[in-house]
Amino acid sequence: VSGISLTSSPAQIKAPGQSVKLSCQISGYALKDYGTAWIRQPPGKAMEWIGIIWGSGSIDSGNSFKSRFTISRDTDRNELYLDISSLQTEDTAVYYCAKTDTVAQLNVRK
Repeated sequence: VSGISLTSSPAQIKAPGQSVKLSCQISGYALKDYGTAWIRQPPGKAMEWIGIIWGSGSIDSGNSFKSRFTISRDTDRNELYLDISSLQTEDTAVYYCAKTDTVAQLNVRK
């Protein structure tokens, strides 16, 4: 979409059991006005929907991501964050942030 940019943090290498904080810098729209999701794609596998933080600040996340994954944001900096604790080898993936206007654009499973 013209004028909208989502820039994620650089790649990070962590050992199992450690934690990591990913960030996504948003420009072109305000986080408080739209929902923004985290999605990941493990090597050789399909994309997995982690969760979304809505403009209101409410959060929906997939069942398998509720315990170790925390979505947050800083509306002043217009940044989105994903904290992952107790990293597992299965967490190896490319992580994406994505703007969405309606829940219908995502396959939400709870």
